[in-house]
Amino acid sequence: MPDTLKITLAQLNQSVGDIAGNAAGVLAAREQARGSDLIVFPELHLIGYPPEDLILKPSLIEKAAAELQKLAEASAGDGPAMLVGSAFVLDGALHNGVALLDQGKVAAVRLKHELPNYGTFDEMRLFQPGPLPEPVILRGTMIGVPICEDIWRPEVCRHLADFGAEMFICINGSPYEINKDALRIEGVAKRRAVDTGLPLAYLNRVGGQDELVFDGASFVVNGDGGLAVQLRDWEEQVVQTNWTKTAKGWRCDRGTVESLAVHPEDIYCAMVLALRDYVNRNGFPGVVLGLSGGVDSATCAAIAVDALGPERVWGVMMPSRFTSAESLEDAAACARALGIRYSEMPIGTAVDGFDSMLGEAFEGRARDVAEENLQSRIRGAALMALSNKFGPMLMTTGNKSEMSVGYATIYGDMAGGYNPLKDAYKMTVFALARWRNGHVPRIGLGPARAVIPQNTLTRAPTAELRDDQRDSDSLPPYDVLDPILIGLVEHDKSVEQLVNEGFERAAVRDVERLLHLAEYKRRQASPGVKLTARNFGRDRRYPITHAFRSG
Repeated sequence: MPDTLKITLAQLNQSVGDIAGNAAGVLAAREQARGSDLIVFPELHLIGYPPEDLILKPSLIEKAAAELQKLAEASAGDGPAMLVGSAFVLDGALHNGVALLDQGKVAAVRLKHELPNYGTFDEMRLFQPGPLPEPVILRGTMIGVPICEDIWRPEVCRHLADFGAEMFICINGSPYEINKDALRIEGVAKRRAVDTGLPLAYLNRVGGQDELVFDGASFVVNGDGGLAVQLRDWEEQVVQTNWTKTAKGWRCDRGTVESLAVHPEDIYCAMVLALRDYVNRNGFPGVVLGLSGGVDSATCAAIAVDALGPERVWGVMMPSRFTSAESLEDAAACARALGIRYSEMPIGTAVDGFDSMLGEAFEGRARDVAEENLQSRIRGAALMALSNKFGPMLMTTGNKSEMSVGYATIYGDMAGGYNPLKDAYKMTVFALARWRNGHVPRIGLGPARAVIPQNTLTRAPTAELRDDQRDSDSLPPYDVLDPILIGLVEHDKSVEQLVNEGFERAAVRDVERLLHLAEYKRRQASPGVKLTARNFGRDRRYPITHAFRSG
C-alpha cells in the first residue's frame, strides 16, 4: 500500500439540471488533476444542488445515470479516480449519494444517511436515507465518504471510524450564511476529526442557485484538529492536497491556507455571485433598475456592476414633482461613478393621466397613500416595459427592514426579477455601501473607486412620494427598528422579551403587527439571496392569515 496520496479538491460551480455541462466540468477538472490519485467533486455535482422537485423527474435520473456511466468509462484513461456526487435509485428508492469511479467502472456507491429537513433543506421529502455507510477502498486505503449533513451529527463518522476508515472526505452543498464558515470548521469538522483522530477534507460547492449562494471555502483538518489547507471563498478552485501515512495514520501535508473574506465583504460577495449566476443562467443580457438617489438603489447598482460589468447595467431615474434636486444629483453622480447607462424619465404625465382617470372614483376623498403608491406603480410599470422591450432583467432594491414591515409598494417598487438586498437590513445596507466606497470585492468587475455619493450616505432616507416625506414619519429610526426586527425575525422573541431588553413596548408591538400584516406582500416578492439564518421565503414560513400576537 502506498504511504502517500495526492487528492485534488475540485471546488466548482454547478448548473442545476445541466447534466452534460456539469459532466464536462468534471472531465475538465480531471485533466487539471493529472498526477493525483483521486479528484473529488461536491454534493450532487452531476445534477446540481439543490435540485428541489426537479430530482423527482425520472428522465433526469436516467440522464444522470447515463452520464455517470460515461464518466466511469473515462476513469479507465490516464488520470485520477473520481468521487462524484449524484442521485441514485436503489430498490425503487431515490437517494442522494456519491460514486467512486475508478479503472473504467463504478467501483462503489455510498448513500447519504442524515437527511436535513430544516431551514432551506427539505431532503426528507425527496430522498430516502441510506444505511450507515462503509468506507470505500482506494489504493488500499479505507476512505470514509460522509455527505454534508452526515458530519453535522457524530454517528456517521464514528461508525466509519469503527469500520476502519483512515480518513474522511466529505462532499457538501452547504449554502452561505453569515459566520457559517467558522461554524463549519470549529463547530463541526474539527469536532469530528478530533473525536475520531482522523483527518477530514471538507469540499463545498461555489456559486448561486436562485435564493441560495454557496461560498466554497473548502478546507482540510487533520486528526489533531489542525487546519492543513484552506481554499478561497467565492471562487472556483482545483487544488491538489498531499497526504502522508505516518505511524499514527494519515495526515494532510501543510498546504496553502487562504484568507477568507472579512465581514462585510463576505455579504457583498454573496450578493454579487448570486446575482451574477441568476442573471447569466436565466439568459438575461443585463439588468435595469430604478435609481432614486437613495442608498438602496445605489448599493444595488454597485452590486450589479460588480456582478456583470458596467456595460450590462442600466439605471433609470424617474422623478416626480416630489423628487428633490439632491436625489437627481445623487442618482446621476452614482451612475457616472459606476460607468453605467443612465436615463431620466419623468413620470409627471403618467401621474396626471392616472389622476384624471381615477378622478371621478376618488372624488370627495383626500389624497392619501393610494396616490402615493400610484407613483411607485407607475415606475414599476415603466421599468418592466424597458425590460420587456430590451431584455434586461428588472432588479428590485428593497431591503429586509422595509420588507419586514411592509414599507414597500406591491406591484410598484416590489416588481422585478431579483433583489440582492432582500435579506439585508437597512443598517447592513449602509455598512455595505460604506465598505464598497473604500474597497473592491475580490470577485468584482466594477471600478476601483468610491461609487456611492457621500450625500446618499448621510441624508435622511425618504421615499419622496409626498412633500417633505421621511421614512421616520412611518417607522422608528432604522438603528432602533433593525434590532427589534432581528429579535422578532431572527430569534423569534416575544414583545415582552424585547421590552425587557429595553425597547419601548408600543414600538415593539407596532413593529410586530406590521411584520405579520406584511406577510402577503412578501409572498409576492421577487427572490433574493439568503444571507441570514431566517430569510423570508425559505427559512421563515408564516401563514398569511393568523390572529396571533405575542404581546
